[in-house]
Amino acid sequence: MSGTSIDGVDAVLADFSVPPCRSLAHEHGAFAPALRTELIALQQSGADELHRAALAANALMDACAAPVSALLARTGLDRKQVSAIGVHGQTIRHRPELGFTLQLANPARLAEATGITVVADFRSRDVAAGGQGAPLVPAFHAALFATADRHRVVVNIGGFANVTDLPPGGPVRGFDTGPGNILLDAWAQRHTGRLFDREGAWGAQGQSIPSLLAALRSEPYFALPPPKSTGRDHFHLRWLEHHLDAAFAPADVQRTLCRLTAQTIADAINAHCDKATEALICGGGVGNAALMRDLAEALQPRSVATTATLGVPVDQVEALAFAWLAREAIAGRPGNLPAVTGARGSRVLGAIYRA
Repeated sequence: MSGTSIDGVDAVLADFSVPPCRSLAHEHGAFAPALRTELIALQQSGADELHRAALAANALMDACAAPVSALLARTGLDRKQVSAIGVHGQTIRHRPELGFTLQLANPARLAEATGITVVADFRSRDVAAGGQGAPLVPAFHAALFATADRHRVVVNIGGFANVTDLPPGGPVRGFDTGPGNILLDAWAQRHTGRLFDREGAWGAQGQSIPSLLAALRSEPYFALPPPKSTGRDHFHLRWLEHHLDAAFAPADVQRTLCRLTAQTIADAINAHCDKATEALICGGGVGNAALMRDLAEALQPRSVATTATLGVPVDQVEALAFAWLAREAIAGRPGNLPAVTGARGSRVLGAIYRA
């Protein structure tokens, strides 16, 4: 899994012989600075874009092949024991309202490098069927975290945040709430030179700006009903800058962005999953202590915990989900939930590149 934070690749070796699944091992491979810079640049149109995108896709697959090799070496498994690799690719455009979503990848190169069948391009079929193509993880969240006696929501905070609603005996729902770490990381990098605000320490030094928070929360996306999804095409530094005043201190803006992420997640849960009594949090946002405090406050009186409390590390949930989606594709089973994405029906997701 390579997410919208564009920091690297998370790879897990997933065992489905123990229902619903378990992670045997995990590897994280950080992106080389040049690749990260190029992947961010490709979020917008530019000179020689197709050529640059093809080269970046090759480099991305090489960055995926490395943790695959590391996982096999660490576990002592032979590649023939692995049924498939599910590779998400790097989202560089997400415009379901125009009928497309684009995840940069070269699955044939990854299949050649590893000698393992690769499943890729999971979102396009759902979009072709009139869906948002996102989020795709709620079906997996349901398999992993749903219970018959508790109404849970699962909140993944990556570059963007998404919520899965798991009412006991009820329909599974899910949608993107808006920015997760995307604005926090970009603003921190601009003003501190670091890729992210470690543990939220810099932002915690500031004070939230009520007028700015109110202006940001007035963004029409937040009031849209599900199904809905979003990405860097919508939320980016230029969007933020439109609301800024020169008098705002950078740390105060960071503190406000932290509140924005927490509050918009809570607003979405209150509006669409109001009966939920528990929230399970995963993703890179868990590492931001200030954000987790804000979220726990905003979600009161619900209990807030991480997926790690149920034995699933917060940085492995998304990668496990795409392993699960790859398994469904190989088996010819649908991987989307039309109630989540808005697609016309259930569809088998992904293109298969046989080893």
